[in-house]
Amino acid sequence: MIPWLHSNDPFPPLDSALREPNGLLAAGGDLTPDRLLAAYRRGIFPWYGVREPILWWSPDPRMVLFPDELKVSRSLARRLQKDDYEIRVDSAFREVIQACGSIPREGQPGTWIVPAIIDAYCALHELGYAHSVETWIDGELAGGLYGIAIGGMFCGESMFHRVTDASKIAFVHLVRRLREQGSGMIDCQMYTRHLASLGGREIPRREFTTRLAELVNYSPPPEKWHHPTQHDAAQ
Repeated sequence: MIPWLHSNDPFPPLDSALREPNGLLAAGGDLTPDRLLAAYRRGIFPWYGVREPILWWSPDPRMVLFPDELKVSRSLARRLQKDDYEIRVDSAFREVIQACGSIPREGQPGTWIVPAIIDAYCALHELGYAHSVETWIDGELAGGLYGIAIGGMFCGESMFHRVTDASKIAFVHLVRRLREQGSGMIDCQMYTRHLASLGGREIPRREFTTRLAELVNYSPPPEKWHHPTQHDAAQ
């Protein structure tokens, strides 16, 4: 039986999460900033579809990327050297999350980025926790990603591209930025070949939560990110 959360109920222990489907922990609750931040600090995230209750997940194993393990292919390295794009951060957060929810994905009939999710993460963005990294080409948003930064931890949520490699360019910039900030781990949630090609790998949930507990209390405090210069991503 999956626990049903009311507004003030705490999350159940992570080891009570079902293995199939992978890591389903609880249902219900709300998407207030306090609830979402409490979830991310424990390694829990919401993921549900239209006409479904809020579902909370904590997979085991967990897909992560350590900033020092980023893999950049030769073709992507060549793409990064071009000067036909601009990287911006936190300049179009709502547009990025809406784009992530509207791009069709193979094997997925719909999207989990429902209007309530968009509004909830935009609220976290206003508080300085949720961030977007964007690739702009010819003045148009060509691709990007968004996620949650808490201390020295970044929890990646979703990415999209309208131009080939635009999301990868944004991801490489994100990893380099996090490395400079001293962030220790990027949560990628569940395995994909795309993330594995960039250096992501699976670790046991117990190891993930141990590292997470250390990183979420690490500085810097939440704040809006500042724009890089146009060529920062190519450095």
